[in-house]
Amino acid sequence: MTVMPLAAPHQLVLDFGQPPSFVREDFVSAPCNADALALIERWPHWPDRAVALVGSEGTGKSHLTAIWAAQAGAKRVLAEALQEADLGTLLATGALVVEDLDPVGVDQPVLFHLLNLVREQGAWLLLTARAAPAAGFTLPDLVSRLRALPVATLAPADETLLQAMAFKLFADRGIDADPGLVRYLLARIERSAQALARTVAMLDEAALALRRPVTRALAAQLLPQASEPQAPEVDAAQAPPRARAGR
Repeated sequence: MTVMPLAAPHQLVLDFGQPPSFVREDFVSAPCNADALALIERWPHWPDRAVALVGSEGTGKSHLTAIWAAQAGAKRVLAEALQEADLGTLLATGALVVEDLDPVGVDQPVLFHLLNLVREQGAWLLLTARAAPAAGFTLPDLVSRLRALPVATLAPADETLLQAMAFKLFADRGIDADPGLVRYLLARIERSAQALARTVAMLDEAALALRRPVTRALAAQLLPQASEPQAPEVDAAQAPPRARAGR
């Protein structure tokens, strides 16, 4: 992504190469994800051997999945890859994550067999999906099992979460953000985790290149550029690790 600040004779090439952090300390909790976080932290005292996290893209499913996988020693597999996988091998550690559950491309008998194996072996299974787990499936026994799963839903990022994310993203870059700056940004950018991460990165890199502090005035100068794609995908509750200190 290239940003050309006003009255600047050169281009600022922004580096979005920071690897995302999926540790528990970097998960920003808020009312919109509280139920899902509580479910993950309740393990191994889940209400069932298999549970599901449901939410749209960017709501925090991947981050929570990574937290649980680290705790449980779980393997991870995309739902569409189950057909060619060895289910016994997948369950070898006693815990498994099946991500992006969708009736399109998923072998329904194989998924049903996996649910049975989880129960028979006393293993743990975490499913993630964008819609209710049973939505779109047609195999009657599978539909019945999926409908019976305990489900925790992640809602889109709300004002509380977006504000917390903004302060966290700035703090990870060594920036003590003014509350007025955060309010200004949230009133003008797309209200999503991805857009917020792009904007914070843009302001930080521009401030470094121009040797200016990150202020509302700088944001007003650069904000028309903030909607440009593409930063790495960021979960709504996720903030990158500290990039630099001493700002």
